[in-house]
Amino acid sequence: MTVATKKRKPGNEGAAVFDRELEDLPQDLRWREWMGRIEAVLFASASPVGRDDLARVVGQGASVEILIDDIQAELTGRPYELAHVAGGWIFRTKTQFAESIKAAADLGDQSLAFTEMEMGVLCAIAYHQPIDRAGLKDIFGKEVSRDLIARLRYMRLIADGPRAPRRGAPRTFVTTAEFLSMFDLQNLRDLPELELATASQGENIDE
Repeated sequence: MTVATKKRKPGNEGAAVFDRELEDLPQDLRWREWMGRIEAVLFASASPVGRDDLARVVGQGASVEILIDDIQAELTGRPYELAHVAGGWIFRTKTQFAESIKAAADLGDQSLAFTEMEMGVLCAIAYHQPIDRAGLKDIFGKEVSRDLIARLRYMRLIADGPRAPRRGAPRTFVTTAEFLSMFDLQNLRDLPELELATASQGENIDE
């Protein structure tokens, strides 16, 4: 659809402002335009977009949540969906189409699957952050390799946290918004109970 989104400021012919309210449109067309704006913002973003950011492109009386629900309803049967993760919304492909994407991209046998040790370290960081390598050693009873940390960092699942309050002030590690998004978490409070998570990792984790 094509709808003018800018209006001239009275008394200032050279200036234009973004028209959030769209008061010149009938109510149904106004709602459709707001839906389109939110879709466009989400499609353009590679990370979850929060409510406050989405609210900037719709009228003050519009509910972002209801607009999102209406967009989601129209995605029924489509190969992608709207996910509410990490405090915002993001478009992503449905899991049943993963093999199709893999084939089209000629990824061969490449995989983003975690080894048992990688998942164990990621869980340890998630539950005990900020934590340094010495803290991870205390948990696993052995050094955690720099290569493993580098892989988790490369996947953007962990990042540097504050310096540890110990001799040498070593770096600590924390999880990222990408971590929340990958595991469908709104925030760290959504992590499962520690006992349950630990049990799912098994009693012994060997690298």
